[in-house]
Order: sequence, then structure tokens, then C-alpha cells
Amino acid sequence: MRKINSHYLLLVFLLLFCSCFRSNTTGDTVRLGNSRQVFNFKGIEDLYRFLTYSENRVPLVSAHRGGPDTDYPENAIETFQRVASKMPAIIECDIALTKDSVLVLMHDETLDRTTTGKGKVNRHTLAELKELQLKDPAGTVTNYRIPTLEETLQWGIGQVIFTLDVKRNVPYRLVVDAIRKTKSEAYSVIITYSANQAAVVHNLAPDLMISASIKNVEDLIRLNDLDIPDTRLVAFIGTSQGDKNLTDLLHQHGILCILGTIGNLDRQAQQRGEQVYAEYIENGADILSTDRPLQAAKTLDYYIKQRNLSSPFIK
Repeated sequence: MRKINSHYLLLVFLLLFCSCFRSNTTGDTVRLGNSRQVFNFKGIEDLYRFLTYSENRVPLVSAHRGGPDTDYPENAIETFQRVASKMPAIIECDIALTKDSVLVLMHDETLDRTTTGKGKVNRHTLAELKELQLKDPAGTVTNYRIPTLEETLQWGIGQVIFTLDVKRNVPYRLVVDAIRKTKSEAYSVIITYSANQAAVVHNLAPDLMISASIKNVEDLIRLNDLDIPDTRLVAFIGTSQGDKNLTDLLHQHGILCILGTIGNLDRQAQQRGEQVYAEYIENGADILSTDRPLQAAKTLDYYIKQRNLSSPFIK
């Protein structure tokens, strides 16, 4: 009988061990950390300057819910890392509150769609939520966990700009406190849906940037009447092609325009070709909030290079 070489057995063992180790992760391995500097802000004044309109502004992609994809769940730091490794990204994410008053990332009121848990988020403690696994858009279970807002903000400093969608019954005060605690003011924008909500945020934290819904001139006047400076605003102009007169007016005020391409406009780009994303920019949008961040970013990268656009705040 042939004697098996001990070195051969060792090699087989190592291969099997490595294979088992790889199977413990879903998708590409993501190393989390703050090692990759993308945005170079020395303080919040730099964020103001970066988010002020000029003709040479660099158009940006905002990844809706962080850019979920196969093996990458929505509202997960690992998903944000994947997107941030490919582009200078704005990350739109959703904030919910646990039973023990901890802010976590979660879009739905319930856990069923996006996690291995069930029931309402606010009826579970953080410890209970940390035991759950996140699902990707197809419902496949991953090894990724629900992050807290503080963990997310700490990770994102220098890597992304966050637009924070504060869900119902989550106090803005807690969100502001988390931003202060993590010293992430220069990388955070709080989303609001009415002038009154914007006023609440501005009164709590006059230095923070706000994403405000501005779909007509009256919306802008209302915000101005509430003494919210233009320098603290970016405008969400809706999910259909914007009114050029409105975007021109907002640009005159130095306000960048976020166009939500989620839904119909993303589908239009799929059907007509990715160059449509550049058309949205040409028609007045400055930031595209999309469910297709990688495709949109590829088009905008070409657009930026063709026009020789750059920013001292992007490495």
C-alpha cells in the first residue's frame, strides 16, 4: 500500500480549513475601518463649502438605503463600505429606536423583511437585535448585523457623507446627540420632510446641514421665513424630472439639488441607457439618490472627466 506523504496531508487540511473559513462570510470579504480617506473635511465649514452650488461643482451619487445588492443588505456598514470603495458616495440610511432607546439602522417598523427576526423594532432591545442577521434584497440571510447609529457614524468619518432619514417617533435630539458624541458633524446631513421639521432640527443644531423637501418656490420661502439659512440647506426636489426654473433659483441661492431617481427614473436609465443619469445632471440635479449607485457613478465619473471637474475636498 502506498504511503501518503505527511506534507500532502497538511496541505489538504489547510485547504479545507480555509474553505470552511470563507464559507462563514457572505459575498466579498469587507474589512471595516477608517483607513481610506475619501472626503477631506477639516471641519463643518468645509462641508458647507462642498455642499454649496457652483458651476464647477462635482455631481454626486447618493446610495439609497446604502446601496443594497446581492449578498449586501440595506442599512449595513459592510454595504456602505462596498459602495464607498468604488466612488465618493453619499450614503442615505434610516434610523430607528430600540426598546432600550438606542438608535440603530433600520428602514421598516418591523424586522421581518430585512432580518432573521420578527415583530416591531421598538419592542426589542439592542442586545436582542444584535443576535439577528441581516438579509439581502432577495431575502438571502447574510452574516451581517444591525449597526447602531454611533457605530455607523464613527466608521463613516472621512469615508462618506451621510444623509440620515429619521423614522417616525425617533427624537431628533437623540440623532443630534449621536452626531455630537461621534464628532461627525462634518459628515452628516439630517433629512426632513417639511419646513416645520427643518426648523426643529435647525433650532436644536444650527450648525448642522439639513436636507429639506423643496418642490416649489413656496417651500423655499417657508424655510427662509423660519430663518433657516441657505448655507445649511440641500434641497430634495422630488422623484420626477425637476422644474428647471426651480433648480435655477435654488442654484442662485447656492443650494444643491437632490433628485430621487429611485423608481421611475432609475427604470428609465435601465431602458434608455446609463447616459440618462448625465441628462438628469444637465437638467439641474446635483446629487442623484438612486437604487443603482454603481451604474449611476460610472456615468457621472465619465461626465466629471469630460468636463474636467474636481474638488479640493475629494481625494
